[in-house]
Order: sequence, then C-alpha cells, then structure tokens
Amino acid sequence: MKKEVVRIGCGAGFSGDRLEPAILLAEEGNLDYLVLECLAERTVSLAQKRKKKDPNLGYDPLLERRIEGLLPILAQKNIRLITNMGAANPLAGGKKILEIARLQGINISVAVVHGDDVFELISQDEKALESGRPISTYGNLISANAYLGIDAILPALQTNASIIITGRVADPSLFLAPLVHEFEWNTEDSDLMGQGTVIGHLMECAGQITGGYFADPVTKPVPDMDKLGHPIVEVSRTGSAKITKVKGTGGIISKQTAKEQLLYEVINPNGYFTPDVVADFSKVRILESDKNEITVNGGTGQKAPDTLKVSVGYEAGFLGEGEISYAGSHAKERAFSAGEIIEKRIKSLFDEFRVDYIGMSSLHGLALSQSSNPYEVRLRVAGKTFDQSKAALIGEEVEALYTNGPAGGGGARKNITELVGVVSILMDRKKIKPLLTLLNSNPTSHEG
Repeated sequence: MKKEVVRIGCGAGFSGDRLEPAILLAEEGNLDYLVLECLAERTVSLAQKRKKKDPNLGYDPLLERRIEGLLPILAQKNIRLITNMGAANPLAGGKKILEIARLQGINISVAVVHGDDVFELISQDEKALESGRPISTYGNLISANAYLGIDAILPALQTNASIIITGRVADPSLFLAPLVHEFEWNTEDSDLMGQGTVIGHLMECAGQITGGYFADPVTKPVPDMDKLGHPIVEVSRTGSAKITKVKGTGGIISKQTAKEQLLYEVINPNGYFTPDVVADFSKVRILESDKNEITVNGGTGQKAPDTLKVSVGYEAGFLGEGEISYAGSHAKERAFSAGEIIEKRIKSLFDEFRVDYIGMSSLHGLALSQSSNPYEVRLRVAGKTFDQSKAALIGEEVEALYTNGPAGGGGARKNITELVGVVSILMDRKKIKPLLTLLNSNPTSHEG
C-alpha cells in the first residue's frame, strides 16, 4: 500500500552529536525513517587515516554506541535507518552493525552504499576549487570522496534492508531518497527534487532547527536546551512538509530557527548545487502552523549538475599548542610578558604562529577586548609546521615558563595535533560508479 505521508526523524546532525535524541525519536516519533547525519569533509579524511592504520576501522567512532541503543527499538517499531556513519569504510561499518545485531539476537539485513572513494581516479594536476592551485601543491594526498546522491541510495531502499549505511553522500540526499522511494517521484522533476532538497537541508543538522546553534539567552532565548529535541518532518506526496519535534522535549521550532537553518552554509540560495538538483531556495515559504510546528513549501530547482563535488584530504602538517594561566594582580601584564618571551624564542621557526589571550583576544584580537584589567588570563600559543619535533617545542617552551617566566603561572598543558586539510574538486559524474553490497547470511555485491 502506497504511503500518502512519510515521517522522517533526524537523530544526529554531526559525528559527535548526543545519543539520546535519536533514541527518543525512535521511541516516540512514530517514524517511518530515522536519519543519522554524521559525516563532514574533515570527518571523512580523519576516518581515512584510521582506516589506513587498521583496515577494520574507518567508520564513525560512535557507530557501536548509537547502534547498540537504537537497534532493538528500530526492530520493534519497524523503522528504517539511513546513515552516513560508514564514513571511509562503510563495508566495515555494515559488518559491525551485523555483529551487534547477532549479539542482540536481532535478524536484519544491512545495505551498504559505497563507491564514493575515488582516490584512484583523481589526478594530482586537478585544480582545487578554493584556490585554482593543483591539489598536489597542498601536501601528501590521503583521500578523495565524491558526494553521491539519491541514485546511489535508491537501490538500497529497494532491498529488504532495514539499515542503509553509506559513505560520503550529500546530506540532503539522505532525506530526499526515502521520499523519492516511497512516493515514486520522478527524479527528472526538478521542482520536486528542489522541494525535497529544501526539506533535507532543513533537517540535516538536527538540533540546529530546534534552537541549537541559534540560541542567544538575551536576544533569542530557547527553553530547556539541556533536553533539546531533534526534528521530525512529515512529508506529503506533493512535497508539502511539516516539521515538528517530540512533545515535551526542549527547544523551539519557528520561522526564525528554520530561516537560519535554510541559509546555513548556502552561498547562493538561487543555485544550491547537490548531486540531485540545483535547488532554488528563493521562493521557499515557511509558516508557523502551531506551537513548535512549521510548514514548508515552495522549493524549486533545475536539473542535476554533470559533475560531482569531491573532497580531497591531505596531510597538512602538525599543530603544536601550549597553554598556561595567570591570575590576580597584573594577570594581563604577566600573561603578555610570557607571550612575548615565547615569541622571541621560537616564532621564527614556524610557518604559522599565534599568541592568544583567552577571554581577551583569542577570537577577534585585542582591539575589541572589553576587559582592560581581567582578574585571570589564559595564554595560548600555537604554531603550525610540517616538522613534528618543532610542533613539540611549543608545549615545551610554554611549560618551561613555570620557572623561566613571570610569577604565578599555573595549569600548563601541551598538545600536538596531526592536521588534515581538505580542498574540493569537481569530477564528471559518469566516471563515478556507486556500489551496493547487501549484507546478510548470504552476502551479494552488485553495482547500483
């Protein structure tokens, strides 16, 4: 029987999102689908590094914890899960889900969508969209993942799999795909694809449309953020959408929260490029239909682009950091003195180097500081270099301030971070072949 309405919840908007909202959505949201959107450009590059160290890893670090809590509820409520927690290794992620299901005594099939890893297909001479420079000039390349669209997910939805796990796909596609599947929308209908993409874009960041990242306790207060609810969208066959949340959860859903999310990460609202459509957000209509309920209509679009965006990760060197605190009389002057000591000793050794006074200058510089005589100041020194030993020098020098710097320094810490950079290129979509692997008692693999 064809559905006239489809309900989709978004239980995570990034890799480190809270675990509880997805559980609550599955338990009380009356969902057909639950989406966990857990992948970003840098996230997949970091996942590639984990995969290189261990071929059994490379999926989202929280995959086990999310699935262990969700799987019994999904099975009981007959909710299909769509997630990009596969990151750099969706096959390994799918196998891990099956392993968890077996331990819980739950019989499921998992559809793995992959083929987004195009590292072997790219040329070192490709020009980065951000700079026009060849990508080879950025450093040692470690990953290249294309943004797949609904054409990669639809074959998975046509199986009996209750869980679909992907690598890199466009965020709105995670929501558009089940709508196309359930309503049998014509993918050549650019206006429907545009409206579905608007819906996906509003939902993809989870708590951001319910007041997270929106709130300001003075000008835009949001209630009960300690129990912030995540959104549910109810979509009709015509594409009209209603966005709500589970009753009793914190946060708000309003025209204001929706409009901020609609423009989030959007450079051109008249031409928002995805693998599925070039969406036009300019005529979107958002109405408050009830408390914590909005309706969304008016998304349109033009045909899908001939190229797909590819995120290319590269080794970007090392970040050395050191911090130390000063408090009491003349805290600012002692912190400034400590920073000057470090600058004189090692600044010239680094490609990039900065001294911050947290609470005074770490975001916008000293010119905008509102605290001329703070009681406490935390000094942070950071330097970027391709030499790991030089990166270590930052923390060593800051720590040495205990006995070689101004009086009263305390709480020193030091850290070295291996940096991953990301640039983008475009690739002819005909060169990219999405793959589907169905994992069950008799695994089969075929191209989608």
